[in-house]
Amino acid sequence: MKTLELRGAARMPALGLGTWKSEPDEVYRAVRAAIEVGYRHIDCAAIYQNEEEVGRALTDAFRAGDAKREDVWITSKLWNDSHAPEHVRPALETSLRKLQLDYLDLYLIHWPVALRHGIELPRGPEDFRPLSEVPLESTWETMLNVSEQGLTRQAGVSNFNKRMIEQVSGATGHTPAVNQVELHPYLQQDALVAACEALGVAVTAYSPLGSPDSAAMLGRHDDVLLTQHPTIVEIADAHQATPGQVLIAWAIARGTSVIPKSVNPGRIAENWGARELSLTPADMTAIAALDRHQRMVDGGFWFLGETYSPHTLWDE
Repeated sequence: MKTLELRGAARMPALGLGTWKSEPDEVYRAVRAAIEVGYRHIDCAAIYQNEEEVGRALTDAFRAGDAKREDVWITSKLWNDSHAPEHVRPALETSLRKLQLDYLDLYLIHWPVALRHGIELPRGPEDFRPLSEVPLESTWETMLNVSEQGLTRQAGVSNFNKRMIEQVSGATGHTPAVNQVELHPYLQQDALVAACEALGVAVTAYSPLGSPDSAAMLGRHDDVLLTQHPTIVEIADAHQATPGQVLIAWAIARGTSVIPKSVNPGRIAENWGARELSLTPADMTAIAALDRHQRMVDGGFWFLGETYSPHTLWDE
């Protein structure tokens, strides 16, 4: 399995299982199936509200001998209400307890957005805290501290733009190991991917299939699904592959890691097979032409007042 080398010679598997939108009763079976088929990278987050079931699946998989803990890369994320330095370690320890782990392989700042402590999702402007009160630099410095304390092997960020990465790196002298962002052919973010590469920051692609199952949740009306786009279907047919496998292989070919979500054992195995698919230069050129700069997870749920906006959050 292809890996991405991070600081300290740590190697993160390029293909992992995403767990966003996976119901607790489904995610247990999904994680067990993924590890059995060969996955060694599981992506989690506190806000997904399923870490206890993920932890039970991991524990059972380790006990059954399906994998060893040291061979499985496990990521989790700091939620927005715990950006204050005094809340970072307790939040990480809560995820460790739920996941039944002694340490994480990677801990990410989930969003560059701060909420009042105890607020999961904002209902109005009063639920936010401006970054002038809770600077990203102070949150990042504390993330580095918990890494030094052995609670996570690596620290990184998610949904950060180039300016934010440079901001926290300049303040601490340490760049994030990873930036996890939305990436797929409709939102290729070439400039951000290139900037991360130049800064030595690995990139993980979330929603690599275009996140069709989040449309209803986010009030989005998709027109042509990525998995049904004629270009993707044509490439898949040429390789005797599925459209999903083409999209995953495209992400890996770009030098990013990728975390497609599924709770279907057959689809999980199918996605795993994408690691063996080699796209041609002509395939990559055809897919590059599909870029629409279209976000499926546009962050609109943060824009309830004047504290955060598309202008402050995104580069494009």
